[in-house]
Amino acid sequence: MAKEKSVVRGILAGMAGGLAAAWVMNVFMAGAGQTLQQGQSSVPKEDATMKAADAIALTTTGEHLSPAEEEKGGPIVHYTFGALTGGLYGGLAEYSSKVTSGFGTSFGGVLFSTADFLAVPALNLGPSPTDQPASALATPFAAHIIYGATTEFVRRIVRVML
Repeated sequence: MAKEKSVVRGILAGMAGGLAAAWVMNVFMAGAGQTLQQGQSSVPKEDATMKAADAIALTTTGEHLSPAEEEKGGPIVHYTFGALTGGLYGGLAEYSSKVTSGFGTSFGGVLFSTADFLAVPALNLGPSPTDQPASALATPFAAHIIYGATTEFVRRIVRVML
C-alpha cells in the first residue's frame, strides 16, 4: 500500500537526502573529481560557497570574513543549500513523478544549470561558464548528477520511514 502524500514528510525526506548528497558531492570533488581536473592549478582558491558566506556576513554584520572564517563558512553554505534544495525536491516529488526522473539525475542537471550557469555568475560568486573551458565544467556537472542521484536514493529510504 502506498503512503499518503505529505508535503511536510517529503520536504523532511528531501532535506535528509540533500544533506547526505552534499557530503557525497564533497567526497567526489575531493577524490574522483580531482582526477577529472588534472593539469589545472592545485593552488587552493576561494570557491562560490566561501564567497557566499562572506557576502552573507557582510550583509548581516557589515564586515567581511577572514580567510579562516570563509573556510568555515563555505561548508555551512554548501550544506544549507544542499538541504534546502533537497527539501524543495522532496516536497515536489510527493506530487509529481516527473521530478524524480532519471532517479534524481534530472534534478542534479537542472540544479547544475541554475546554480552554476546562472546564479553563481549573476551573484559574482564565480566566473561565467562562457569564460571557462568546457573541461572545467565536467567535474561540477558530474558532482551535481551525483548529488541528484544521492538525494533521490536517501529521500526514498527516509520517506519509507516517515
